[in-house]
Amino acid sequence: MTSPLWSRGTAYLLAVLAIAILPLIFTDSYWRTNLIVCALNVMLALGLDFVLGYAGQLNLGQSAFYGLSAYASTLLVTQLGVPFWAAFAGAVALAGLAGVVLSLFAMRLRGHYLAIASLGFAVITYQILLNWISLTQGPLGIYAVPPPPALALPGLPAIDFHDLGHLFYLVAGFALLSYLVLDQLIRSPIGETLAAIREDEVSATALGINCAAWKVFAFGVGSAIAGVAGGFYAGFVGTLTPDAFFITESFTILAMVVVGGMGTLIGPVAGAILLTVLPELLRGIGDLRLLVYGLAVTLVVLFMPGGIVQAARLVFPRRRAVKTS
Repeated sequence: MTSPLWSRGTAYLLAVLAIAILPLIFTDSYWRTNLIVCALNVMLALGLDFVLGYAGQLNLGQSAFYGLSAYASTLLVTQLGVPFWAAFAGAVALAGLAGVVLSLFAMRLRGHYLAIASLGFAVITYQILLNWISLTQGPLGIYAVPPPPALALPGLPAIDFHDLGHLFYLVAGFALLSYLVLDQLIRSPIGETLAAIREDEVSATALGINCAAWKVFAFGVGSAIAGVAGGFYAGFVGTLTPDAFFITESFTILAMVVVGGMGTLIGPVAGAILLTVLPELLRGIGDLRLLVYGLAVTLVVLFMPGGIVQAARLVFPRRRAVKTS
């Protein structure tokens, strides 16, 4: 019988190989740009899935954490001259702290009440980014944002992140690391604790679980991962405007999680890739692509509520291990 540990190790190896090969296959800037967007969206979807799929907390504020980190890292670098990686770490910490603060205010809320509260947080954040012109430049935006500085390794040429292929390796590497960290968390007793809260918070409390503390933890981790994506966003695009973090971005991230399959980790990865690439593949049919895109998402939600993961399990059922005496 194949060891689960070996299976996970093989899967990670295949993921590393896929990341290494993709920029060699897609050599034009258009598709390399889309590869980087896929990696950013994977992190956003993973962060939301940890909160929604495992802790059962409907968070519609993911775009706010994404935007806060993007602006914080950019302003620290461009206005204060802070080194990129120090600014990046600070921005991720700020996004995580914002998630903790939001959860502290909303810890007594559940379901659509929590959704409304988190959506309100996203709206407030967007309005601050839009109207605090002296700090964020508002709708005018911040331009000429530099990418991460070149990485110099002993005995090797410097890795320049102006090259989209190199930048993809960096962002995708962090996406894979985010997956690895979350995978370890959910396979630990923490994952069982969060699942107990998701299934029945009253029973979890009766078992002695501090539900409030663990919900705060889930929000903090999920928003910090969104902050990792935000820390790379501005340097990748080169410009920063509030419209990139409008509340519709939160619904797009939610769609990625739902279409992929909540509470599975691999599902949101697949959903993020599909819903990033599909609109580009349909671009040739003009505005009709929006109809096809919306119809595809609707059909998945209606007839395959478990998303892509459920479909994969139907097509490729797991083989049951046969015990031998």
